[in-house]
Amino acid sequence: MKKPPNCPKCSSEFTYKDENLLICPECGHEWVESSESEDLEKEVVVKDAHGNILKDGDSVTIIKDIKVKGTSSAIKVGVKVKDIRLIEEVNGHNIDAKVKGFGAVLLKSEFVKKCN
Repeated sequence: MKKPPNCPKCSSEFTYKDENLLICPECGHEWVESSESEDLEKEVVVKDAHGNILKDGDSVTIIKDIKVKGTSSAIKVGVKVKDIRLIEEVNGHNIDAKVKGFGAVLLKSEFVKKCN
């Protein structure tokens, strides 16, 4: 049995295969194993707090009050954010969005849930 490659994100050797995906249990990174893996690594797989896969243009709801750096207020629970854009992770933030009343912000996917 061929050993799965190390995680391209954190270099962990504890990766495992689940159907078509390779998964790193340490950092949560998921990718597809193929000869084109370098091109596919750039595709970002982002999941919300409940494990639903998010895509560009989705609408999400905030599930926890989020303090916004540089302001004295917070984004409250239940605020709906429309037309999100997924980005490469920056300090744990992987969603770029415009929140009504706050403007452009970066969000962590663990604090949102996908709207149906």
